[in-house]
Amino acid sequence: MEMLICTPKKDYEKICFEFGVTDFRWLLKRLNQLKKERKDEQAKVVEQVNNVRQIEVQPNGRAEFGLDMTLHDPNSAINLYKDGTMVPYGDDEDLKHSLKTTGTKYVFSIKDPQPEDAGFYQVDVEDANVLATDFQVPAVEFIAKIKDVKALESEDAIFQCVLSTPLNRITWSKQDSSLEHGDKYEITISEDKLIHTLRVKDCKMGDNGAYYAIAGICSSCASLKVEADPNGKGRMGTQTGNQDDLTNLQKTDAAGDGGDGGDGDGSGDGSGGDGGDGTNKNLLTEGEDADDKKKKRVRTGPLVPDTVIDRGVQFICGLSDTVANIGERAELSCKLSSETSEGRCFFSNIEDPPIIDDDALGKFAKTVIIKAGENAEWKMPFSGGAPMTIQWNKDDDELLPALNVKIETSATESKLRLVKCQRKDGGEVKIKIKNEFGTTEAISKLIVLDKPTPPQGPVDIMESAVTSAEFKWKPPKDSGGCPVTNYIIERQQVGRNKWSDLGEIPGSDPSYKDSDVTPGRRYCYRIRAKNAEGISDYLQTGDIAAGVLRYPGSPAAPKVVSAFKDCINLAWCPPCDTGGTKIVGYNLEKNKKGTNYWSLVNQGGPITDTKYAVKDVFEGAAYEFRVAAINLSGAGDPSIPCETVITRDPMKPPGKVTDLKLTSSNYTTFSLAWTKPTEVKGVEDEAQGYYMEIRPIENLEWTRCNAIPITLTSYTVLGLKAMASYWVRVIATNYGGNGEPQGFDSYIIAMPPPVRPKFKDRNMKTFVVIRSGNTVRLNINFEASPLPQILWLKDGTPVPRHVTITNSDKGSQMLIPTSERSDSGIYTITVKNVVGQESLNVEIRVTDDPKPPGPVELNQNIPETVTLSWTPSPDEKRDDRLHYIVSKRDSFLRTWRTVADNLFNNKFTVINILPGREYYFRVFAKNDMGLSPPSESPVFGIIKQKGKFKVNMPETKSLDFQSPPSFIVPLKTRTAPWGYESYMSCAVRGNPAPRVTWYHNHISLNTNTNYHVTNVCGVCSLLILKVGPKDDGEYKVVIENKLGTAESSMTLIVRGEATLYRIQFTEDKRVFNSVQSPSSPPPATMAKRKSKKLQEEHLHCIGLISQQQSLDQLSESFTTMQKRITNLQQVVAVTDAQTDTGLGVEERIFALEEAQKQAEVALATSKKLKNSDHAQLWALHDEMDTRLTEIKQVALSVTTLQAMFNNQSEEFETVKESAVAGLSSSSALAENVAGLASAVVSACSRVDDQAASVEALNAQLEGQASDLNELKESMYLQKDALHTNNEEMAAIKELVEAKQAMRAQALEEMLSSVQMTLDEQYSTSQTLRSSLMTQLQTFHSQLAKTPLSMKVKSNEEGSAAEEFICTTTQSATEVQEKLEDVEEKDEQQDTEDEAENEAEEEEEQEEEAMLEEQPLEQEVEGQVQDGACSDSQL
Repeated sequence: MEMLICTPKKDYEKICFEFGVTDFRWLLKRLNQLKKERKDEQAKVVEQVNNVRQIEVQPNGRAEFGLDMTLHDPNSAINLYKDGTMVPYGDDEDLKHSLKTTGTKYVFSIKDPQPEDAGFYQVDVEDANVLATDFQVPAVEFIAKIKDVKALESEDAIFQCVLSTPLNRITWSKQDSSLEHGDKYEITISEDKLIHTLRVKDCKMGDNGAYYAIAGICSSCASLKVEADPNGKGRMGTQTGNQDDLTNLQKTDAAGDGGDGGDGDGSGDGSGGDGGDGTNKNLLTEGEDADDKKKKRVRTGPLVPDTVIDRGVQFICGLSDTVANIGERAELSCKLSSETSEGRCFFSNIEDPPIIDDDALGKFAKTVIIKAGENAEWKMPFSGGAPMTIQWNKDDDELLPALNVKIETSATESKLRLVKCQRKDGGEVKIKIKNEFGTTEAISKLIVLDKPTPPQGPVDIMESAVTSAEFKWKPPKDSGGCPVTNYIIERQQVGRNKWSDLGEIPGSDPSYKDSDVTPGRRYCYRIRAKNAEGISDYLQTGDIAAGVLRYPGSPAAPKVVSAFKDCINLAWCPPCDTGGTKIVGYNLEKNKKGTNYWSLVNQGGPITDTKYAVKDVFEGAAYEFRVAAINLSGAGDPSIPCETVITRDPMKPPGKVTDLKLTSSNYTTFSLAWTKPTEVKGVEDEAQGYYMEIRPIENLEWTRCNAIPITLTSYTVLGLKAMASYWVRVIATNYGGNGEPQGFDSYIIAMPPPVRPKFKDRNMKTFVVIRSGNTVRLNINFEASPLPQILWLKDGTPVPRHVTITNSDKGSQMLIPTSERSDSGIYTITVKNVVGQESLNVEIRVTDDPKPPGPVELNQNIPETVTLSWTPSPDEKRDDRLHYIVSKRDSFLRTWRTVADNLFNNKFTVINILPGREYYFRVFAKNDMGLSPPSESPVFGIIKQKGKFKVNMPETKSLDFQSPPSFIVPLKTRTAPWGYESYMSCAVRGNPAPRVTWYHNHISLNTNTNYHVTNVCGVCSLLILKVGPKDDGEYKVVIENKLGTAESSMTLIVRGEATLYRIQFTEDKRVFNSVQSPSSPPPATMAKRKSKKLQEEHLHCIGLISQQQSLDQLSESFTTMQKRITNLQQVVAVTDAQTDTGLGVEERIFALEEAQKQAEVALATSKKLKNSDHAQLWALHDEMDTRLTEIKQVALSVTTLQAMFNNQSEEFETVKESAVAGLSSSSALAENVAGLASAVVSACSRVDDQAASVEALNAQLEGQASDLNELKESMYLQKDALHTNNEEMAAIKELVEAKQAMRAQALEEMLSSVQMTLDEQYSTSQTLRSSLMTQLQTFHSQLAKTPLSMKVKSNEEGSAAEEFICTTTQSATEVQEKLEDVEEKDEQQDTEDEAENEAEEEEEQEEEAMLEEQPLEQEVEGQVQDGACSDSQL
């Protein structure tokens, strides 16, 4: 629907066919409704919308669409949407989406359209839609493109192309316009919709130029060259382009007419004989010279062959088309080359198009004029071949039968009747009659007369004077079909209800002047239009004031028309706001530059014209002028001053600028500089400014860049088109006019200085890894001038079609929307321009997470090693960078460690496999994307043959747990109020358990029934049920066993009877609670400290407290009484069963009497409280009444029971003696029972206290549990830390062992070298010694032969030799000692190393002992095994 709104009606059928719409009636109805709604929306922001152009791909390669519209507000926002998403655009044509505005013409364009640019485009002004178009990019290519054609004048030229995909329509166009099927151009499509043909009929010289065939975003271009006919005769032949590219190619037969002058296209039947059929075939066969045949014009008619051959009978003149009316005679003739031949004629169907009689057509064409509510009727007879299709239209909308539309059609006539026509039903009525042979139309016009619509506002007040008010309005929008004759005017004074008739005025002038007004009053007017059919509704004006002073507004600033040394000519425009009255004149004021005084120029009176010549000026002075308008109310505000003008004679225009040069340029701007022109007096005056003008090389008009002259001698031109050529010139100007322009000898190209291409991103990645399926986006920024050619290659070949390349002047982007593994490779971008070229390689690897390797197998060929082998990952063949990682974990460390990485084979040997541990292995496949899931090996372990583990248990010693008694918690001093219970306790210990004795004032209490003494698990307690004055004093606990005695004492302080209570009232429940406060001073002390008023308040509070205490005691007594009654009932039941005993009867009767007395006391107390003024006690009194009633009932039952006992006294007399005998024991039993009850009460209180302590203990236990959890977590962390330390210790141990081995090896090498040196020295010394001994022997023998003097010398030399021998022997001994020292040092170093190893073993044993404390038996066994292994290794 959006497309149909903005589409011409002739394209409705095509769009409906594309979308499969068949219900045209509903579609047209809905379309008209949407058009009306859209028109109302557009009227808010647009005055009118015309010439809507759907999107089409133009010959320049851009997709364009646009419209003509006039906006209410030129600043309204114009938004472009694609598929509902806003698309940014600009006015630069280098952008992807751009808008070009020329006056009211708006053209949107898409640069270099691609398949992804297809979509539904909308143009909105503010929130109103003004254009909608659907851009479809079919997947089509040209199998055969159109070819160049040459033709003579008056011939037809044919362009033909073949598509790869069937299309219903392609676009044929010239450089500046699209071509449509019509009289000049014939567009045909083959049945398979693959071959599209354009025929240019009757070619003229003006048809020369380029022709384009555009299919989707693909285009084909060819030229048509029309040449003059050398014979000067009109020819009706056909010229086509090269058809070799078409289906080999489509055969086009053209029958000749046999004449000499041309190759006419008349048809023949081909029955003439063997020589020919009179048909001219424009087809080139395979053996012919194609180039010659393309240019050769095939002619028909007789040719002069080299050898004359009998061609048989031929058509000299063929048949031609004939037009004839039905019923008339028609003649067809042809001429043969032989008069004796016979022929046959074959006729096809005779055309019988629809025909309308001229008289009926004249009657139908007359305008039908009716009044509103009447019926209009048309009748049209016709004739022609059946079947006929009749269609009635009104204003190009088809009329269909409805309530007010009646259509009757027969075989020879059709009638249309419009019932009860209204004014809106007027318009053009057209009937279209169509059959298979043709179509005819007839047009009529309907005018419905009615009363006019109301006059149009707004009402403009032309004059509001003291005695008159004049206003005007606009004529009615619809005059009702006949002219408006009069306007009826009514008036009402504001504040009154009466409307008075002012009469009628002619309808030619929609204005009225009311001269009968009262100054200061306000009036309202009604205006009605009248024509021959009636009177319209009224137009009511606003309040119009009469006699109110309204001054005119300010005129525009006056303009200087010309200036001389003694005169200045000024002109101005009237103000827009006249103040409601006519302008009667103007006041002109002047101000001499440098002063603040404005003087009136027109001293003689107001200026009635809008121009004035000021002559009261001084030569060379500078002036400013302003003007004020005057109406009947007076002069208004003056205008703003005009530009400063100097009184001097006109100047001579300046000369040309000099030294014009280009200082800088880029793709959108260039900067110029020049020198000021030389001033020549009397010929060329000084230049006061400069204008810059440019002209594109393809245009003839100059465009001025600056509207206001600039004073600088440099300027930068903006907004140029990249690589466009411009002519540039500079014009100097002054008050005398413009000088001659100065330009360059050649044009300037909008481009920066030439720059060799180079890439900007130095740190750009040359290796990119992308996950398969993700988007690949490479942005390459470069710098080059002029704009370079950009070429992308993949592995040396052009990139695939699914790769999108987007280029700009500063960079290029390569985009792969959804990458695959096949997209991996080396991508090369080459940037080339006229200066040079530069290339960059980027390797892109598209991969995915690797799949895990296959199962892992374990083999042990060498002790303490294991060899892992696995099946390769399935991705190994597809990814040459895929490798493997091996990690291991043992049962001792329990952490995974990588033992091998970057493995490109499928086998690896792990060393340092220790026996007694279980090993786990994982193999990962890794590529540039990451790790695969692991493939885990089976558990590998070597059983360790270990010896028996013996544990030396220490000897146990018997312990003596006996201890003397002592106090853990001693007694503490307590203070108890009188009448309340008191509880004291202490904690003791001792083995055997000590005996506990309580003393009060050195008197034992263990056998006293008034005190409840307990000893539970060493906690000794004493309970006093009711504290009295006699309980005051010292209490002591003595504990003793066979090992000793201990005691602890405390003091019990009993407070007085009087206590102070705090009363707390609750308003909603009307009850109060009493809280006992700490011991308070007696009232006498309070009276001394406070005033009388406070004493009274205190006494009153004490009274309330006493009452509350009485109520508490009453409540307690009532509770006790209920318990006793219950016990009594139980005892009575027992007595009935065992009447022979009779124990405790009198005590029970006495207890019942006491309960009755307490109930009476409680009743009296309740009545006393009820008589008091405390309303808060009423609820409690009511409750006590209820309880008293219950007590009375119990008392009554007790009395009845007593009477029953009295009646049975005779029976009891027999057992009285036995009862008296057991009375003493019964009284003791009662005391015991009472003591037991008090003990139970105290035990309950203690139980409550213990429950509270248990809850506190539970809370502490929960806190301790949380602490234990935290401790447990910390222990786990410590365990992990210990594991880590063990690993580090193992690593340190290995390092120490390696260092020790290196040190031992170095020492061995050193020792061996020293030993070799010593051996060498020893051998040398032995050799020397032997030689010396030989020499000595020789010397002695010689000495024996020599004289004595010689012997003396010899003795001296012998002594020297002996000294040398001794010295040598001594040095050898020293070397031997040094060697022994070195060996000792080595032994000491070995001893120290052993000590260090032992210390490390002890630390490890301590760590193992800490780990043994954890409740993990497996860890303990592993650590013991590890310790054993470490010991064995050490």
